[in-house]
Amino acid sequence: MSEPTKLSVALHNETATAQLMADLALLVGPGDTITLTGDLGAGKTAAARSLIRYLAGDDELEVPSPTFTLVQGYELAAFAVLHADLYRVEDESELEEIGLSPLPDATLVLIEWPERAPSAMPEDRIDIALTHRPALGSTARAADITGYGKSAATVERLKTLREFLDRSGYLDATRKRMPGDASTRSYARLIRDDGGVILMNSPQRPDGAAIYNGKSYSTAVHLAENIKPFVAIDEGLRAAGISAPKIHHCDLDHGFLISEDFGHEGVVEGNPSRPIPERYEAATDVLAVLHGKTLPQTLPLDGQTYTIPTWGTDALLIEIGLMVEWYLPDRNAPLSDEKRAEFFAMWRELLKKPLAAPKTWVIRDYHSPNLIWLANREGMARVGVIDFQDTVLGPHAYDVVSLLQDARIDVPESLELTLLSRYIKARRKDDPSFDAAGFAELYAIMSAQRNTRLLGTFARLNRRDGKPHYLRHQPRIWTYLQRSLAHPALEHLRGWYLANVPPPQS
Repeated sequence: MSEPTKLSVALHNETATAQLMADLALLVGPGDTITLTGDLGAGKTAAARSLIRYLAGDDELEVPSPTFTLVQGYELAAFAVLHADLYRVEDESELEEIGLSPLPDATLVLIEWPERAPSAMPEDRIDIALTHRPALGSTARAADITGYGKSAATVERLKTLREFLDRSGYLDATRKRMPGDASTRSYARLIRDDGGVILMNSPQRPDGAAIYNGKSYSTAVHLAENIKPFVAIDEGLRAAGISAPKIHHCDLDHGFLISEDFGHEGVVEGNPSRPIPERYEAATDVLAVLHGKTLPQTLPLDGQTYTIPTWGTDALLIEIGLMVEWYLPDRNAPLSDEKRAEFFAMWRELLKKPLAAPKTWVIRDYHSPNLIWLANREGMARVGVIDFQDTVLGPHAYDVVSLLQDARIDVPESLELTLLSRYIKARRKDDPSFDAAGFAELYAIMSAQRNTRLLGTFARLNRRDGKPHYLRHQPRIWTYLQRSLAHPALEHLRGWYLANVPPPQS
């Protein structure tokens, strides 16, 4: 077991406590345990309340002390939180009765008075010892934070984060939680009197075990495993005239950056969300302009260079293999070895055309959650692009699919076809030799590839990562998949899917 990591923080008032707990909340998640120790009135409940309110995105959320209820649960959008107070526990055997033995899975657990049941506390935990500091003021506290076991690394990262915020001049900023994405990254909005910025926490880590020819999934399919690709591509997009956020401060080694805040206004409206046609037109125009440029394959990065990886056959096959690994078993339709070989042989043949086509930067998740509308700008600069660290060199059609077959919202087929025609007209205006029919075929193939992968990705996010809300998108993905399979070039694949791939549960 690793040595414990310690961090001491002076908390002059409740605002400082809230800032510290917001920083910690950025780094923890379901399965983590935080214990809070200190005398009566030391501020344990206040600290827990700050963390819960931050995660809830609600500064007014009622978070009572669980002294009498012993345990209080919160089903938050990000994950479940359990807040416990063991002050009235007489014997550790009582923990089973209140749901703390064993500790619940997929839940962040906050425990006050852990010393009442010391042997029940997990080896991997963060302890926050709070003490009065009257010399610093009547409401001042000191927080001595210790990370044990695997949580030692979290406390070390907390220390590094706060040093980064201090260097950047944002240690005293107000923190506001932002929704995360399907990755391990997390985000906060930092607000000072002079405006707001975005803090990104991007820890260095692979996605998954090394099971793909000795590589993790992220390595095998060229997903960013640190913050460096984001920084390099950000500068490259800005140089190409695309509205990517300006980076103000960055710690490349530890994966923290502070960037321009594009605000909240998106390219969709209503509930359920639907595309705003004018904004989707502008987002389509961005792709047409970008794809008409000759773009570099290497970019400057902090005095060195970053080489954009090329999407190859193996990476694309591993992606679509997620459907075989995760989706089909969930639908009680696992493939035999023969059918599995058939599936990959068909796809290997299908992918030859898109991989032989001219290559461009493929942003990969160019869709509504990652597009911000900048009404005060003009032309295509009105489309702010905020997620691009997984950019690869690949076929032009892929990002057009990402936009027009949005995984998160329904794009009517009529609008999809209108915007697809708009893209093709723009490309042909720039290059009269642009092959519209050939592009339509590549669009269908990459649509089938992307949506096959997404069926598996969303099943994996549910079963492996405890994120069941992604399953609600599977019926939409299935609808898009049926559209692409209707193309004559995919006739053989369509028949195979009809025989072997059941639709998702609605």
